[in-house]
Amino acid sequence: MLTDAYRLRAENLHLYGLLAHWTEIEDSTWVAQLLDWEEAERARRSLERRLSSAHIGRFKPLADPSTTLRTGFDWNWPEHCDRQAITELMSLEFLKTATNAILVGASGLGKSTLAQNIAYQAVLNGHTVLFTTAGQLLGDLAALDSDSALRRRLRYYAAPSLLVIDEVGYLSYSNRHADLLFELISRRHEQKSTLVTTNKSFAEWSEVFPNAACVVALIDRLVHNAEIIAIKGKSYRQKEAQERAEQRSKKRKVTTSRSTE
Repeated sequence: MLTDAYRLRAENLHLYGLLAHWTEIEDSTWVAQLLDWEEAERARRSLERRLSSAHIGRFKPLADPSTTLRTGFDWNWPEHCDRQAITELMSLEFLKTATNAILVGASGLGKSTLAQNIAYQAVLNGHTVLFTTAGQLLGDLAALDSDSALRRRLRYYAAPSLLVIDEVGYLSYSNRHADLLFELISRRHEQKSTLVTTNKSFAEWSEVFPNAACVVALIDRLVHNAEIIAIKGKSYRQKEAQERAEQRSKKRKVTTSRSTE
């Protein structure tokens, strides 16, 4: 006999044809398996849709370097990185209180990778996520001519549970760009969480948005309820480039040595 719990699962899945014949199948043994299959398939398809719409891209996972040194994030490289604070962000507790997160550090220290991992974890836990760069976001908004189109696009960026704005500070923007970002951050303020990565201290944001009157107010909205994590050290990409150059140099020396023997 199928219990009320099974009927509730069928209702949640909107299996109305099944429900219409419930009295005929309530003694069947295959219904439980069918519900399991339907729930699993819908969960899989939902995850695929949310991952696709999140635009997170490929990234290195946050893993224990002792087990996945070659593929995981190298926690030993930054001179300073509060791993406990990153772990807390990975727990996604900050989403419950609409807290923002800001990763500050020079280029090549893994800020984007950390942000991608947090975004991916949020998707896996059922949250809506959108990952974009500051250039893509502001270019998209500024290109819209009509007020109605701009309002629709602002709603699109304001909607996700987690909005990740990567690479703030790598380009400079006009007053209009600053005003658009301020409008978006204001819409999300204390409603949804925003994660920002930047290579500039907040004192330097006036260089990112020169002459923009809203910069102080923008920063104020962003940091009012935020976890700010500073990452310090030398560029990991430069380290990798140097290691590749050294490996090529060694190979050339070996080849030259063999050819002269």
